[in-house]
Amino acid sequence: MQKYDVKLTHQAIKDVNQLTSKLRLKLEKIITEILERDPYEGKRLIGELAGSYSLRLSYKDRVVYSIDKSRHIVYIERAKTHDDD
Repeated sequence: MQKYDVKLTHQAIKDVNQLTSKLRLKLEKIITEILERDPYEGKRLIGELAGSYSLRLSYKDRVVYSIDKSRHIVYIERAKTHDDD
């Protein structure tokens, strides 16, 4: 199985910069152990985020991402509190 490249949007970079070092390490683990190997493992979102997927980063924080299947790229869109916009 071909490995996926993972890219962060500008908003995701801002979100990551606000995470604690512990959550940054967990995000790094999620990227290498899940997103690069099988990004479809996340929860498929509905509503205004339809087409995106989500994985839990902590009790209140989630990683929201989309997948470009043809180019084997995962785009992390957000990495922050579920209800905070």
